[in-house]
Amino acid sequence: MKTVVIIQARLGSTRLPGKVLLDLAGEPMLARVVNRVRRARRVDEVVIATTTETRDDELERICTQRGWPCYRGSEQDVLDRYYQASKAHGADVIVRITSDCPLIEPTLIDAIIERRELEQADFTSNTIHRTYPRGLDTEVFPFAVLETAWCEDRNPAWREHVTPFITNHPERFSNVQVTNGDDHSNLRWTVDTPEDFALVQNIFTHFQGDEFTREDVLAVLAVHPEWVKINAGIEQKVV
Repeated sequence: MKTVVIIQARLGSTRLPGKVLLDLAGEPMLARVVNRVRRARRVDEVVIATTTETRDDELERICTQRGWPCYRGSEQDVLDRYYQASKAHGADVIVRITSDCPLIEPTLIDAIIERRELEQADFTSNTIHRTYPRGLDTEVFPFAVLETAWCEDRNPAWREHVTPFITNHPERFSNVQVTNGDDHSNLRWTVDTPEDFALVQNIFTHFQGDEFTREDVLAVLAVHPEWVKINAGIEQKVV
């Protein structure tokens, strides 16, 4: 069974254009995501899935330069982008990660992959019943489930977000949620706005790199509660 992480990335973000290539303590934010994802022990390959838009030529160039596998597909039909990337790389199991999550946790990725194997679930994640900080979002599903969604989903809004067809049909797809003992769902560690980026910049600058754990970040935020306030008022876009 080949497990492939597919990281969706593009430069056309609306609230913070070009965010995936912003300098995050000396490296593009996308590199921070890739570095952390690659530390997951249960992952066989990491692929960047970007768009065919001209503005994303720079993303492909960076992928080539750094030796990251890259697939280019539809900007709006992200479900098709995932499906085609999964086929191209022979994925049996797909891990969906977004490029605006530079604090993504490798041990949590492993835990969710292991839970999917144990339960043989159609969809396993920490994104429906939230107890982890937003920004550690990880979704895992078999290729066969992705293929069913790709074939049957006719809702463009759902296809843009890849997995709503799966999560909105509980009568067809088993859904397992991985939760944390402590509820930290109030914390926002994703990057969608300048305020979000300011917070993660503080974190990465503090650690002087990307080798830290979720517990390390929580400990630093306990010492610097003013950092949490930087993006506390940002509203998450509704899928």
